[in-house]
Amino acid sequence: MATRKSPPKAPVKASAKRARKRVAVRDGEAPEPVDDSLAAMRDAARGCKRCPLWKPATQTVFGEGPDDARVLFIGEQPGDAEDLSGHPFVGPAGKLFDRALAELGLDRAKFYVTNAVKHFKYEVRGKVRLHRSPDASERAACRIWLERELAAVKPDAIVCLGAIAARSVLGSKFRLMAQRGQWQTLADGTRVMATVHPSFVLRQRGDEERHAAYAQFVADLSLLKRGKRGP
Repeated sequence: MATRKSPPKAPVKASAKRARKRVAVRDGEAPEPVDDSLAAMRDAARGCKRCPLWKPATQTVFGEGPDDARVLFIGEQPGDAEDLSGHPFVGPAGKLFDRALAELGLDRAKFYVTNAVKHFKYEVRGKVRLHRSPDASERAACRIWLERELAAVKPDAIVCLGAIAARSVLGSKFRLMAQRGQWQTLADGTRVMATVHPSFVLRQRGDEERHAAYAQFVADLSLLKRGKRGP
């Protein structure tokens, strides 16, 4: 008696998005994001070794905020609190930044906040890790991540906090203290304004100097609300 043949099994479909296999990353290199999304960039940046700063740092501190934010803030680099938490602008300077935005009625949750350099550069003095400015080669190595963030978010306006952030967008000839609080326009139409990093305010020694620096910082950020002068 003839046996009935079973119908052929349908091939198992591969998952639309396979988990990317982690491969060893050599010094001077970084993993490629699986796509152009911020989530993919953030995941790839965790393994970045494009410059030596990854070695002493606790972790990469990538930008955070809506992927369709109209305004994107750029700082210099993570600090001690950011390095430990993995989130940008959460230390003393970040708290002052939040305070300034709140005074202006601006909601930080609507902005994308990042840094020009994603790893914390520091020197140890006793039990304290003190900030050191990233050098030109370290800034250049990390530039690819900032460029990808800008391309993904496509903000209407960029606010640079500090000279390193400003020069990463406006070029090496930009002079922060002479040109702060003024809107510039990039070739693609994106508007850019620079002001001091909030840590500059905290470094002022006297109460009077600190108060004046903070007032000017808030005044610069208020350009975001001034009708046609801001976005």
